[in-house]
Amino acid sequence: MARYRYCPWCAAPQRKKLVEFFVGVDQDAGRAIRVSRYLPERRVRFSVWDENGRARAAVSLDEEEAARLAAFVAPPPERRPSVLDDLRALVRR
Repeated sequence: MARYRYCPWCAAPQRKKLVEFFVGVDQDAGRAIRVSRYLPERRVRFSVWDENGRARAAVSLDEEEAARLAAFVAPPPERRPSVLDDLRALVRR
């Protein structure tokens, strides 16, 4: 029964997924990206939605590629001053 999305006898979902929408800005206002995480399959699917609510394109990523994408779009970590920087600041006072 793994090939069915729903149980053919009772209609219970055979998999779980989490879904989140991200809306576009500027010239992409009205468009969105829908990100679905399929838990049993351990994959992530992105779909691009137009102003009329239709999916125009989609691509699936495995966990490794999804993690690489997350690291790419995450803001860079704040740079903490090193101990040497702290000492230099003390000497300048």
